[in-house]
Order: sequence, then C-alpha cells, then structure tokens
Amino acid sequence: MVRVAVVRFPGSNCDEDARRGAEQSGAQAYFVWHRDTSLQGADLVVLPGGFSYGDYLRSGAIARFSPIMQAVQAHAAAGGGVVGICNGFQILCEAHLLPGALMRNAGLTFVSKPVDVMVERTDTVFTWAFDRKTPVRLPVAHGEGRFVADAETLARLEGEGQVVLRYLKSSPTTEGNPNGSSNDIAGICNAAGSIVGIMPHPERVVDPRLGSADGLLFMRSLAGVRALSGAAR
Repeated sequence: MVRVAVVRFPGSNCDEDARRGAEQSGAQAYFVWHRDTSLQGADLVVLPGGFSYGDYLRSGAIARFSPIMQAVQAHAAAGGGVVGICNGFQILCEAHLLPGALMRNAGLTFVSKPVDVMVERTDTVFTWAFDRKTPVRLPVAHGEGRFVADAETLARLEGEGQVVLRYLKSSPTTEGNPNGSSNDIAGICNAAGSIVGIMPHPERVVDPRLGSADGLLFMRSLAGVRALSGAAR
C-alpha cells in the first residue's frame, strides 16, 4: 500500500480533503505537521491547498522554510513523488522544486469557480491514471494563480513536455484561463514527472455526492503511484 504524507501548515485548509481522497482511493494517507522533520516513510508527499502562514509576504514564501521542507527536499532529490495543489504549487515554486512563479491573478481579484483543463502529460505521479488529452472540469480558488516564467523556461517546459495541465480556451461551453497564466498553463512537473504542481483542486471533486467526481483519477494516481515503475495502466 502506498504511503501518502499530507503536510499541514498553519493556514492549510484542503489537507483533510487531500488525505481523505487519497485514502478513499486506496492509499495509507496521514498528516505530517510543518514542524516535523520526518516524512515517516512516505512514498509520496502532498503539499495541500490553503493559505500557509496567512500568505504573508507572498503565497508559499514562508512555508518553504518550514522544518518539514528539508525532508521534502531530500525526498524529492532521491526521486520520491511530491505533489503541490494550489498553495502547494506555490510552495514548490518558492522552494525551487519547480520553475517559474505564481503571481497575482491578471484581474487582481480572488477567483473561485469551476474551470476546464486538458491533461497534457500522463506519465506523472499525479496523472498516470488518465489518458492523454483528457478534458476535466475542476474548481479553482486562488488570488495568486497566474503562472509566469521567462521565455527560456517556458520554451523548455513546452519543448520537454513538462506542462501537465492546460486551461482550455473559453467558449460558450468551457470556462477558460481564470488568472492570465502564461501559455494557459494550469500545472507543470519536473522532467521525471515525480514532482507535480497544479492550481486547480481535484481533491474537492472526488465524490458524485459533492456534484462531481472529475478529480478522482488524480487521487487514484496518488494511491497507485508505484504504477509508474511499470504496472499496466
């Protein structure tokens, strides 16, 4: 059984959603406090959504210095899986585990609504259960979700296939880019696909009783993370 550590920072508010979604999908999921120094034998780490440290300075800027992040950095350096959702994505960028930065939304307002994204890469710890080019509707809830990077970094992300999720173009039937992210990027990964950061919240839509189960395959990917080493999809 895959062990999934969900890190709790002061201000995390999607930690229980992430733990429960991973657990319901078959993982052994548990919480790790930001002051801890051990991941307790985790196979994969989730940095959940929320407002770590009240988003003081900027989102994720303080959380990157939490004691637990040394263990997260070591886990990532050893090839272990790490997933950041919304605030967790911001923390990954602040910690330089992923390139680029998350800036204030182009409209300078907090955005909370469903959006439509395309799964661009499926050989990652968070998307292996999908077929490529699968459209998914997921909720977003952020004020600093605009992904930006210099031209060289954007070209590398595109050229090396490191874009994991991309906002669909707005249309009468789709909700497009809600924040002005460069190249409509909603999520990226490292070259190996072992570190993934996305802005939408799949952990909030894993049960039809909540109105949608569109996020379920993300959580099943977490729970079956060893499938990346060769198990049939």
